[in-house]
Amino acid sequence: MQFKDLNLEEPLLKALDQAGFSGATDIQSEAIPVILAGRDLMASAQTGTGKTAAFVLPSLQRLITTEPAPGVGPRMLVLAPTRELAMQVSDNVRQLSGFCRITSGNVVGGMPYPPQMKMLRRSLDILVATPGRLMDHMEAGRVDFSRLEVLVLDEADRMLDMGFVDAVKKIAAATPKNRQTLLFSATLEGRVLTIAKQLLNDPARIQLAANHDQHASISQHIHQADNFAHKNRLLSHYLGCETLSQAVIFTSTKRGADKLAKQLKEQGHTSAALHGDMGQGARKRTVEQMRRGKYRLLVATDVAARGLDIKGISHVFNFDLPMVAEDYVHRIGRTGRGGATGTAISLVGPDDWGKLVSIERLTGTKLQREIVVGLEPNAREPRPTAGNGNSRGRNGNGAGNGRARRSYSSQHASGKPPRHGGSTRSGGQSRNRSSAS
Repeated sequence: MQFKDLNLEEPLLKALDQAGFSGATDIQSEAIPVILAGRDLMASAQTGTGKTAAFVLPSLQRLITTEPAPGVGPRMLVLAPTRELAMQVSDNVRQLSGFCRITSGNVVGGMPYPPQMKMLRRSLDILVATPGRLMDHMEAGRVDFSRLEVLVLDEADRMLDMGFVDAVKKIAAATPKNRQTLLFSATLEGRVLTIAKQLLNDPARIQLAANHDQHASISQHIHQADNFAHKNRLLSHYLGCETLSQAVIFTSTKRGADKLAKQLKEQGHTSAALHGDMGQGARKRTVEQMRRGKYRLLVATDVAARGLDIKGISHVFNFDLPMVAEDYVHRIGRTGRGGATGTAISLVGPDDWGKLVSIERLTGTKLQREIVVGLEPNAREPRPTAGNGNSRGRNGNGAGNGRARRSYSSQHASGKPPRHGGSTRSGGQSRNRSSAS
């Protein structure tokens, strides 16, 4: 569908044309008419599917075609879980409102309070905020929501995972009851569904893909690693692959990110770390330098990389598996974006099997086990036990669970099976992929 078919105003179409956007994505085609009609909406959509424009465009149309109520404070509030995602939403707002008279700003942690306080004393069209910093201003009596028309909860599942459920409820309770509420999440189940029922009024529901259908453009692989040194050797094997243009490598700790980034530099790779202990300016510079190609490798923690959108990332590595299964879906979504294909490789250490089971349960996918010749694991994949819920071992019963594809080259790092005359061993489950980046 073309944007011109969605009954958008000319200034918005002009901004879309200048940005090089022509056809609307699936989430945009489905969500924009619902939002223009004034209905509340709960939608399941991943980062990279164009979901930000899906709520920004119709909301901008509302703001430029209706008379604002008098007073101060925002007409539209977008809540995002992290500074990075909030800044990304703000960038999209500025881009799409380029031909409109729209005022916007953001209230996020890690930034000085005085400019934010000054902004909140004025009338404002769009405010993008993280829950923690916004609550600070609200508790100090600096926020006026009396003329708020639209509330957006972006990546609601992540906000709840980060412990913002009470803050989100308090913020929503402070806004007018006749507001339009839009909720976007990777999943529409569990706590997300509960809070949606509490905060939304007779919402329309859009669910583009179930977890097991997400990231169809991404080839996903698992490598069993005996220890930290084994992980390093497996990572080095893939970093030598010519099909790797740029990669994000996820670690579980900030210290681990710094250590691995330093180690990769010493090995001759252009690499940098990205984590929450870095200042906002340093993090922004690092991301921009990655976009410009200064770095081939970015070693990141989950919070720092949330909302990270860099074209050209061919690979994502889970050097450490995430503690929360949903984070796996978000991590691998850094690649395979905008119609491109990507590769996600996870290194599973001895203590990671319970996490892997949770990931496979969430995605509904038995992830493909791989073996690199010369870097085989010494241990067997553990059998499931009542305590850990681990999947069946390589020599366990069942249809080939845990058996691994044996790789004789780096070719399958690009998502293609190895081309050679030798034999391969593959698990009984095919290489399932999942969708919507």
